[in-house]
Amino acid sequence: MKANFDEETEKCTYLGFDLSTQKLKAVQLNSRLDVVATAEVQFDSDLPEFRTVNGAIPGPKKNEFFGQPVMWIKAVDIIMDRLVVNGADLSSVIGISGSAQQHGSVYWSRQGLQALRSLDPGKFLHMQIDDTAFVLNKTPIWMDGSTENQCSQMEMAIGGSKEMVRITGSRCFPRFTGPQIRKIYQQHARAYEDTQRISLVSSFLASIFIGDVAPIDYADGSGMNLFDIKAKTWSKACLNACAPDLEERLSTPVKTNSFIGTICDFFVQRFGMPGNCKVSAFTGDNPSALSGMLIEKDWLAISLGTSDTVMMTLKQQALLEDAHILRHPTEDNLFMGLLCFRNSSLVRDGMKHSEATDDWNTFNELLDSTPRGNYGNMALHFPTKEIVPSVKGILRWNKDIDGTPTTASQGVLKFSSPQTEIRALVEGQMLHRLSVAVDMGFNFGTNTKIIATGGASVNKSILQVIADVFNAPVYVQKTSSEAALLGSAYRAGYMHYLEYCKDDPALSYNDFISPYILNNLKHICQPSKDSDEIYTPMLKRIRSMIQTLQKSN
Repeated sequence: MKANFDEETEKCTYLGFDLSTQKLKAVQLNSRLDVVATAEVQFDSDLPEFRTVNGAIPGPKKNEFFGQPVMWIKAVDIIMDRLVVNGADLSSVIGISGSAQQHGSVYWSRQGLQALRSLDPGKFLHMQIDDTAFVLNKTPIWMDGSTENQCSQMEMAIGGSKEMVRITGSRCFPRFTGPQIRKIYQQHARAYEDTQRISLVSSFLASIFIGDVAPIDYADGSGMNLFDIKAKTWSKACLNACAPDLEERLSTPVKTNSFIGTICDFFVQRFGMPGNCKVSAFTGDNPSALSGMLIEKDWLAISLGTSDTVMMTLKQQALLEDAHILRHPTEDNLFMGLLCFRNSSLVRDGMKHSEATDDWNTFNELLDSTPRGNYGNMALHFPTKEIVPSVKGILRWNKDIDGTPTTASQGVLKFSSPQTEIRALVEGQMLHRLSVAVDMGFNFGTNTKIIATGGASVNKSILQVIADVFNAPVYVQKTSSEAALLGSAYRAGYMHYLEYCKDDPALSYNDFISPYILNNLKHICQPSKDSDEIYTPMLKRIRSMIQTLQKSN
């Protein structure tokens, strides 16, 4: 069946989109899922009239950050033209999907729905879907942290944070969509009353391509504090705790791997796209990245950036208050685990500055010069309040500290050499990530593999520490295209394959996609043979250090 599909769809292509905080990106893949064309629109530089800073608009009050839906629509106008200029043959596109920054929300007006459903191919999108299409011209995005009060109100209404975790997979976070909707209901009651539909940024982007309001998908809907992740539907208790008549504004959620419509006539007439081009559900950037990177259930993705992020597939829902559990984007019966760590690249960069003459080559030489295990010297560096666990402080233990209260809480002030400091930092960070991943329920074993992404994934010395601590080989992606963007196009290709198979047995997403992802991965390093022997005792010790810090906070 797969061979017939490959032969009959040889000239078909797939489009993927990703609307991140700073830019809109697009990629066209051929039937072998190779990249044939790309394009992007940088909000700050390409759309300066919106006066964004790193893609966002700071609000007048503390911790407020907004996006502007009309800016995103204008970016779609630009990126479609740039795709054509960059060589994309849009007449061959048979499937489209996409992703977007999570948690942000868009509030459609009655005029907006009318404009969306009657697009004129002779005019730009932004000339038709303008500010009148939305009851709020500036809407909250994931960076907004101004809803602490609404978080407390929602959790109190349903019986506390643990009940929120049980239902939705996460406690209430200020950036999540539910608390943001509640704030709008409380502070802009008239705007909420006039809102016809509420979209996430992902479903908003999908709406442009189908010419109607697109449904919210299960995976991105899991980041709202409104979605029952086991029942796969909106939680009545959470909806009632958020705002009145909310379900009718959200409408029915859908599976991430599902068709939501065909391309609207605007794109057929204006860009020559086929009228039978199918649009699959758009999802959040993190679930889309998972679908663009991880092949098997025992693979783990670690993004090394300003915040380190760990993504994984889980068989069961974990009940950790400071973690996020979402519905899996491509496996109906599985979950996705998402962990964010605040003290990450900035702390590593600070250590490079203070201990390695502000030079990464020196940093790596010092790191490599110290043996695995660091002679029992370990450290936790949380100069800003960490997310998992919620704790702040710096703690160093040498080999003589055994965890007894008299010595453990004070630790040592500083290690005797720069190389000891550097290895203690990097090993401590990775042991911390490992301990939380274990607590999430990830099943480490002989088949575990790590995919490293993000800025620090070019640093082989750090990747070797990851391989040793996690006792697993580490891979990086060969292409510069982001995983969320590729995941979007991969899902469009897979949905086309499922439609081709119809009632015949079909490959799973993993089996369909694995040859393409494997071809895009480069093996970087193997764990050392003594990794398990060295780091298993250290994992127990890092837990004791974390507990010690928690007691002192």
